Amino acid sequence: MKNISDFIVIGSGIAGLTFAINAARYGTVTMITKKRDTESNTNHAQGGIACVLDPLDSFENHIRDTLTTGKGLSDNEVVKTLVHEGPQRIKDLIEWGALFSKSSKKGNPYNLDLGKEGGHSFNRIVHANDLTGSELERILIDKAKSDPKIRILEHHCAIDLITDYHIKKSANGHRCHGVYVLDTVTNSIEPHLSKITCLSTGGSCQVYLHTTNPDIATGDGIAMAYRAGARIANMEFIQFHPTTLYHENADSFLISEALRGFGAILRTRSGEEFMARYHVLKSLAPRDVVAQAIDNEMKLSGEPCVYLDIRHISASKTRAHFPNIYNQCKKFGIDITRDLIPVVPAAHYVCGGVVVDINGNTDLQNCYACGEVAHTGVHGANRLASNSLLEALVFAKRAADQAGARLASINTVKLSDVPSWDDSGTIATEEWILLSHNFKEIKTVMWDYVGIVRSNVRLQRALRRIILLEKEINDFYKRTKVTAPLLELRNLVTTAKLIVISAIKRKESRGLHYTTDYPGTNDQRWKRNTILSRKFT
Repeated sequence: MKNISDFIVIGSGIAGLTFAINAARYGTVTMITKKRDTESNTNHAQGGIACVLDPLDSFENHIRDTLTTGKGLSDNEVVKTLVHEGPQRIKDLIEWGALFSKSSKKGNPYNLDLGKEGGHSFNRIVHANDLTGSELERILIDKAKSDPKIRILEHHCAIDLITDYHIKKSANGHRCHGVYVLDTVTNSIEPHLSKITCLSTGGSCQVYLHTTNPDIATGDGIAMAYRAGARIANMEFIQFHPTTLYHENADSFLISEALRGFGAILRTRSGEEFMARYHVLKSLAPRDVVAQAIDNEMKLSGEPCVYLDIRHISASKTRAHFPNIYNQCKKFGIDITRDLIPVVPAAHYVCGGVVVDINGNTDLQNCYACGEVAHTGVHGANRLASNSLLEALVFAKRAADQAGARLASINTVKLSDVPSWDDSGTIATEEWILLSHNFKEIKTVMWDYVGIVRSNVRLQRALRRIILLEKEINDFYKRTKVTAPLLELRNLVTTAKLIVISAIKRKESRGLHYTTDYPGTNDQRWKRNTILSRKFT
């Protein structure tokens, strides 16, 4: 039947596609994606994939760098798994046709040009110039579309996971059976059932006013999992990318950390190389340090931005290594080989997410999560640059293999046992003004009060406003026919609430969470994850 598959994958970024490609070896796969099949955080990733390939590097070095950046909250065993399985995942991508940047120097198995980014002690960033995410999406989409067992449903929005709570007369535990889905072309809502459901919905940083994320990154998977009863961890740790282009028309265009790895220096308007005052690694310090330093410099000077300077590097080399950044900046009248690049921080990556084990299992039986939506334990309190794409590849593969091995032992519920979507009593409304104001208010509250630097007063003020907004949005949701913007708004306010509550709970400063009321790190009381879960009554 068209609405029954062995696997349902929600999301079409690197994690979802990797899961789907590997799961298709075991059964049929339906992919649910909100927009076009290539619209995802993956497609916007410029930097690359961190992986030990240089003979001078070692697994131990990569593990140490990851644990150091994670500030004591990374899971050692999970990090070891990530690093040790990384080279095989790179090999898979190359065999599937990935065209990574090459080096004229011999020295690693594939003669790859290995870049260096903040927090890394060795060159280990596999990249395709500065469009690595786009290259990964290209080869993964091509491979998925060539597999007859994989069906991709574009312009379909997941609404809620179907669990035992939805099944008639069911009292057999907390299992997931699929998802209710809105077809945004026909405006119809139908249940899609599966033996295995995989959440790979990506990030949540559209919750902030300034973000590098695409419009679709509204925290859908985290919100759906939370509503279904799964645990959510460490939502206070939001990574703000230190350097996005400061220009009114640039839409927070990301200036990759790889540019600093290539030699770019952060400077004030007066030309001072200010990062030497904040960290021994200067402009290559970990992202949390750089973002906080830039934030502080802007507050001290009153300037709206700081600057990246790569003018001392050969212009031809810069253009060759960063063609996308060069061309995008040129559109705004900035020649990066001759001009300073104005930059500001923007919300970039959520280090928390749906709690999973080392094989991607969530608290919901038969429901997996991988990619940015998941909390694997890799990132801890701060993500090491370019570990995210590697995390998606490694743990999506592990999840698909374990789920595939379990497939034969799982029974699918009947469609007749699942209630149809009931929207009786609701009305269709054209009041987009209500939704747009709510979107803007959430984003503004989060940016002003739950940003790079936090305080008790700011967080409590944010919580009061977010709870009020949540009530308004849920009331509107209950009496209004479902639309894609309404679903995104509902998920966004839920995600915002989880971030704020998590930040309030952590009464210390660690990694990406910095509060003026608790400026120190307290290992004795807070060297642990912040866990939230919905209380069912």
